[in-house]
Amino acid sequence: MYDIIIIGAGTAGIAAYKEDIKYTQNILIINEGSWDTTCARVGCMPSKVLIAAANRMHDIQTSDKVGLSVAPEIDTSQVMQHVRILRDHFTHATLKDVNSWPTEHKVLGQAQFINSNTIAVNGKKYQAKSFIVAVGSTPTFDPEWKEKLGDRLITSNQIFELEKLPQSLAVIGSGVIAIELAQAMQRLGVKTTVFARSRKVANLSSPALQKLAQKEISKNLNIKFETLPNKVQLGTQGVIINFQENDQPEQLNAEYLLVATGRKSYLDTLQLANIDNAFTDLKKLPIDNQTKQLGNYPIFIAGDAHTNTPIQHETAHEGRGAVNNCLNYPKIESLKTLTPLSIVFSSPEMATVGKSFKQLTDAKINFVTGSVSYEKQGRALILGKNSGAVEVYIDQFSRKLLGAEFFIEAAEHMAHILAWMISENLTVEEILEKPFYHPTLEEGLRTALKHARRQLDEI
Repeated sequence: MYDIIIIGAGTAGIAAYKEDIKYTQNILIINEGSWDTTCARVGCMPSKVLIAAANRMHDIQTSDKVGLSVAPEIDTSQVMQHVRILRDHFTHATLKDVNSWPTEHKVLGQAQFINSNTIAVNGKKYQAKSFIVAVGSTPTFDPEWKEKLGDRLITSNQIFELEKLPQSLAVIGSGVIAIELAQAMQRLGVKTTVFARSRKVANLSSPALQKLAQKEISKNLNIKFETLPNKVQLGTQGVIINFQENDQPEQLNAEYLLVATGRKSYLDTLQLANIDNAFTDLKKLPIDNQTKQLGNYPIFIAGDAHTNTPIQHETAHEGRGAVNNCLNYPKIESLKTLTPLSIVFSSPEMATVGKSFKQLTDAKINFVTGSVSYEKQGRALILGKNSGAVEVYIDQFSRKLLGAEFFIEAAEHMAHILAWMISENLTVEEILEKPFYHPTLEEGLRTALKHARRQLDEI
């Protein structure tokens, strides 16, 4: 009888193991497949290597914005190899750590529940007082399309394995992963076309910023909004895609079809119905959004196996917190204690901190919106990155910062600053007392905050 069994060795599972080992040696971690995490192998890290190369190439090609005239012949033949070299560096570090763990703590195989305290792996049974389920998720795609297209249909799990950059790429989806990869490929010289079910790009919920993002990103990326393929087939040079545009039949040829329309959980591999017959429908699992507890059982679902925020730092945080809940069961606490923070590594970058515009509106919270355009912002003009805007959301009564949305250069850095301020429950006046160096992009935040304060003073 183990104290804790961890199922899944991704970011959440590894974080849980590292926390658990501080308190007990009577633990087991079970994993099917690779032990080097989605983030390091096919997610956060290789995608950012690709994006870094794309952005550097774009900066060279647009150097006229800072008074330079260059016309280099840019060789992109080594980009994909560079992505894999750095990817392997990151995964090696993770595997080196995992390989140092005691052998008796690790089991390779697929776990399935027999009952609420027993699982089976490779025909052998294991029992535990509590479980942390961190099985993760995988990209979704149409199996019929895969059967037709074979290795010409790829997801984010396969794109980094391409030996070289393709000549052309069609992308299905306009969410975070789709936009990041599509924009990077376009900047690296790949003729890229995006098919989007709606008019939304990535995850900005502010109508004003969403409209601005659609306009800005579409300038250099062919996005066919509210258009999806009605037929795909394998051609001699890749994929033939048929679709309707302006009520007219159109056809597009692309070397590869990248499907980036979402991910599905691996919870369906665990036979959860053996715990409770009510767990047959995975969409209706009684998982508490805060504690991540499954029903009334000492079973906690951590990471992107069941979440609407599949973000690495939150996943690791949940893994560590789930250990505390397991060891102190039935006394449990919320695992969602971090100020929400999400970043899209597009160009300009997008970010949301705290409560989004939609969350505040849906909750009918009284707030004011302070905004600033970066088209004429001083430091942005200097950098030749003067596009986008920022919105900050201030509570009408407490005057505290509730959230913000960004669509600007270096949003990844400024989003952190506001996330920390939200966690400190600061008012708009207290934030404006902080130093804002001149000339910096952060000065734009001060402009937005002042805009919000003026509105508050007029109420």
